[in-house]
Amino acid sequence: MSPPDHELTGATVELLQAMIRTACVNDGTPSSGQEVRNAELLAAYLDVPGIELTHHEPIPGRRSVVATLTGSDPDAPAVGLLGHTDVVPVTADRWREDPFGGELIDGEVWGRGAVDMLNLTASMAVALRTLAARPRRPRGTVRFLGVADEEAGGVWGAGWLAEHAWEEVACDYVLTESGGLPLASPSGVKVVMGAAEKGIGWRRLVVHGTPGHGSVPFGADNALITAAEVVRRLDAYTPRADLNDFWQAWVRALPVDERMQAALLDPDRIEDALAALPPRLAGYSHAVTHTTFSPNVVHGGTKSNVIPDRVELELDIRTLPGVSDEDVKGMLGEALGDLADKVTVEEPPHSRPASASSVDTPMFDLLRRRAEAAHPGAEVLPWMIVGGTDAAFFRRRGVPSYGAGLFSAKASLPEYRARFHGDDERIDVESLGLSAQLWVDLADGLPDA
Repeated sequence: MSPPDHELTGATVELLQAMIRTACVNDGTPSSGQEVRNAELLAAYLDVPGIELTHHEPIPGRRSVVATLTGSDPDAPAVGLLGHTDVVPVTADRWREDPFGGELIDGEVWGRGAVDMLNLTASMAVALRTLAARPRRPRGTVRFLGVADEEAGGVWGAGWLAEHAWEEVACDYVLTESGGLPLASPSGVKVVMGAAEKGIGWRRLVVHGTPGHGSVPFGADNALITAAEVVRRLDAYTPRADLNDFWQAWVRALPVDERMQAALLDPDRIEDALAALPPRLAGYSHAVTHTTFSPNVVHGGTKSNVIPDRVELELDIRTLPGVSDEDVKGMLGEALGDLADKVTVEEPPHSRPASASSVDTPMFDLLRRRAEAAHPGAEVLPWMIVGGTDAAFFRRRGVPSYGAGLFSAKASLPEYRARFHGDDERIDVESLGLSAQLWVDLADGLPDA
């Protein structure tokens, strides 16, 4: 892999800073995000000879931009660089720096989205403009998609484009977030590349009770008290572990002894073994082996002296491969037990199954070689992403899609994951240059489909 040049790195830093400062915060409501601001920023940056620009705005403010650099060989595969432009909300007073300042401090760019995933989105746009400025076009078409709404499931972004503008965004490979991160292991450095992700099966639970006066709580049918027990049961509920191929490869890379490895690969012992791991490692390890249920939002009550008769709980449910909506329904029934009759489970606002792409492709082989060149002696480890990405919309249509990028040792996997949706989010400049250079190199070495 070519070392990133200073111009490529500097341009990525500047574009990332500008994107952070637009503050395209997606809180899940249709009117939030206003990704039109980042779409306009990207369109202005990519408005250069050779790049064809279009955009789609299915509802006001939720704009996605598509930028295409047509390759010299119409039979060569097309690659899609898929980056989202929205970010999650932030609690500003918990940050050391302004979360929307985009400041460069001690070799790191600070701000919401610096990790998830404006760093990669900016590097993709910089790479495309760099390729367009060359006298010789890449052999295959390179298409950049700066999409809205990923942080709320992609309904108004990649999902909408895949359904309504497929001919415009179709490609032979898609590269997006959650890959290229180094991980120290007993057998040497591993570099993870995303080849699969869990499904999304969000649900709303409506807990029912009987209204009454708050001055007489004894024996009352208080929906909030019932909801508290529902939450406790969901927290305590753990379906049986699924020790899939991704998990088995992951265990071999963990910094644990053979005895612990054996326990982690034993479905009868894995729960106790997970509890013995460091917290960050245990969290991911649990998520990649279980369908998970996380109650994250609650609404209920009308007045401090009125016993509530209705409480709503919103659950973030992430499913493993092979788990259907009907399976989720059964798991919820198991978790709720005798409270099931007091709870209505509303249909999910959207649901999508887990997805995976084969790693036996020319593109994944090229990613492997580029990662090994950037981290000599490292081994590439395909892994399952426990969150969601827009890759799922393309995998659904049969397009091999990977979580990629390239990051320095300063952005190790544990540190990087801790900054996802967290406080003091930031990314080092070296990683920005490495990722931008990766996209350029992939275009230069684009494999046959």
